[in-house]
Amino acid sequence: MRFVILSLALAFAAPAYAESDLERGFSGALKGCETWVLDPASWASGPEPFIKAVGLGAKMGLVESVEAVNLPPTQLRQANHFWRINSTEGAGYILVVSDQLPMCHITGGGNADLQPAIEAVLASPAFRSRWEQQSNSIKDGMASTTFRNREEPAMTIQISRAVKPKQRLDRVQLIATATFKTK
Repeated sequence: MRFVILSLALAFAAPAYAESDLERGFSGALKGCETWVLDPASWASGPEPFIKAVGLGAKMGLVESVEAVNLPPTQLRQANHFWRINSTEGAGYILVVSDQLPMCHITGGGNADLQPAIEAVLASPAFRSRWEQQSNSIKDGMASTTFRNREEPAMTIQISRAVKPKQRLDRVQLIATATFKTK
């Protein structure tokens, strides 16, 4: 009888869904993007408050440079800072931000299929509460969706990723660019 009660207690205590490391990394990259653009005070006096705000701890670190494939579009390559997010041993995300332009750029890749994690984050209540879908298109196996920030409608992000799992393990699996239109 004790075993049955203990089993039931554990079953009800366990969360119905546990976020994966890949989902946590992408959620953190998005949180970093939003925080950098919408809360400059979080990074103006050094990286520590920004790292704390993102909430990934040692999984996220500032790096000197990144490969060209991780850079934002040319017009956004001003005063960039590069953050590596190691979600698993062989996969993760790069967050590129600027201290002169209101933008951020996220890429993701590695030896793990990121597509299911990306889709889970985009479908999550936490993401949907902050971002509203504006448009969606599919071309050559890639889905590109534009979202508008609910708190600051001047901020939009376009997120491009594989339509189906296991389609892009040999190249960048995620490209997301956010900008804030100033008046």
